[in-house]
Amino acid sequence: MVPENDIALRIAVSLAIGFLVGIERGWSDREEVDGNRVAGIRTFSLIGLLGGVIALLSRETGHWFLIAGFLAISALSITAHILDVQEDKDVGTTTAFTMILTFVLAAWAAYGHIIPAMAVTVVVISLLGHKLDLHLMLKRISARDFYAGAKLLIISLVILPLLPDQGYGPWAALNPYWIWLMVVLISGLSFLGYVVIQIVGEKKGTAVTAIAGALVSSTAVTINLAQFAKRQKASILFSGGVLLASSIMFPRVLTEVFVVNPGLMQPLWIPLAVMTTGLLCGLAWLWLRHGKGEEGDLRRFELENPLQLGVAIKFGLLLAAVLVLSEAMKEWLGHYGIYALSVASGLMDVDAISLSLARSARNELAAEVATMGIVLACATNTLVKGVIFAVIAGFRENIRVPLLMSAAMLPGLITAIVLL
Repeated sequence: MVPENDIALRIAVSLAIGFLVGIERGWSDREEVDGNRVAGIRTFSLIGLLGGVIALLSRETGHWFLIAGFLAISALSITAHILDVQEDKDVGTTTAFTMILTFVLAAWAAYGHIIPAMAVTVVVISLLGHKLDLHLMLKRISARDFYAGAKLLIISLVILPLLPDQGYGPWAALNPYWIWLMVVLISGLSFLGYVVIQIVGEKKGTAVTAIAGALVSSTAVTINLAQFAKRQKASILFSGGVLLASSIMFPRVLTEVFVVNPGLMQPLWIPLAVMTTGLLCGLAWLWLRHGKGEEGDLRRFELENPLQLGVAIKFGLLLAAVLVLSEAMKEWLGHYGIYALSVASGLMDVDAISLSLARSARNELAAEVATMGIVLACATNTLVKGVIFAVIAGFRENIRVPLLMSAAMLPGLITAIVLL
């Protein structure tokens, strides 16, 4: 028997679910003449209330009562949709499906799953409210991008469960299942930034473009911004974009390490946080001192779709090579071999060495060595991006970028040495 106070709460949440969805639908159809809407605030509120009441009563009468309510709402939604199509020839089914989903969410909340039901309601409202943005995103993604991503996802979902989850090769360093899983992880993080770039385009400015692009590849963003800085006079604006993009690399590395080896987060996050703070302080100084009022044009900002099979295979091969080399350097040269490999890897890519060391720290590699190796790789990769930007955009005019990056990396390296 559900206590009366609990019943009141569940009914209130069910009503709130219908009311919130109704607000969004009412706002979406606000241009419609009253009486021409399929459903508005009142209708959705009543559907939510009905779902809550029927769900609670079904505890006493049996599940057949809830099923009957669901069928009744479904029939009502379908009928309303058919009449709406006949009236204005609009074949969209979003409102009809939303009516059914509102009933289900309200019933779910009434059964006691209040937090999940409200969370899904927020997702529903977000999807309904971003219709234009979602359609624009689809227009921005080319057929080539879409099918390239689809191929990789299909191969991952089909092939990944079939790959052997055990070590092969020298020092049993090569685990096919783990390597491809990491490829999927990196591709997913990169694709997140790629999608944001496609949605916002270049209209949101250098800051958003740099942040989203850094999830794809901070090095690619650096090259893009350097080319813009070379062609335009907004060198401070694009220099700041490089500093911002470089700072995003550190949270990305922490995310990768957390997935592979959460225990390594404790010694790692402090030096990486210091480096991130240093870059952001350099950005603030650069902008306050030199960049006020400067504008730049980011048209033709291009990033390669990270969900491509060729890109994934190249990263998988790089990761496999770093895994073997890390075991070899540890065996032959000890800790100093790991540090040397970290610096060398950081010249090209920071993801592979970070994943490799995080995995090795789960076995025989000391956490302190793995942490220092990742810090060295991140610092090296950041300094390389600073030099790349200065060389492409004009070294004499942009020497401040690698200098600011060096000043930002030094406290992080000192912090890592002191802590470890």
